[in-house]
Amino acid sequence: MTPERQARIQEVLKYRQNNLTVVLENVHDPHNISAVMRSCDAVGISEIYVLNNRIARHKKYGDKSSSSASKWMMVHQFTETEKCFEALRAKYKNIYSTHLSESAKDLYQLNLTESVALVFGNESEGITEETLKRCDGNFIIPQMGMIQSLNISVACAVSIYEAMRQKRESGHYAQSNLDTVEREALLQYWNISLPQ
Repeated sequence: MTPERQARIQEVLKYRQNNLTVVLENVHDPHNISAVMRSCDAVGISEIYVLNNRIARHKKYGDKSSSSASKWMMVHQFTETEKCFEALRAKYKNIYSTHLSESAKDLYQLNLTESVALVFGNESEGITEETLKRCDGNFIIPQMGMIQSLNISVACAVSIYEAMRQKRESGHYAQSNLDTVEREALLQYWNISLPQ
């Protein structure tokens, strides 16, 4: 491995955020999942959760829109809502879903500098009631047009880039957030060995 490649990997590790993730529930189109992965990688998210409790588990994700982002993203797959949320609760303080309701907050009112998981539902039906009742709250992305919905990968990108903006302003990208165990787990997942 070239010194330039090693330096790039070290830089990417420095920016990885260990307290922000995305949950995708029953997303039908694997290309949407791949596009989400690409956005997650871009803001320094290192893992996502894919919950398929109403559709079959995806065997692979669309390669074109991901540009190999799946290689850099730990994907935790679940078929049971309860087990997925047990894993999320063990690591993330707040879980918010994108769901239009009277109690939903504006995305820009959320404190995304805290430990948070953002849940996105499928393309046609959104998030299941089973998942909604396990979330700490709902949020919406404000829109000024006639159509009151965004493609899931776009909605996710808008949301996590707002999280990145807040985290940058709070200094989260100024130094590494990963502890040694998390750093080594990522390197092992990536199948990369760096000199000490």
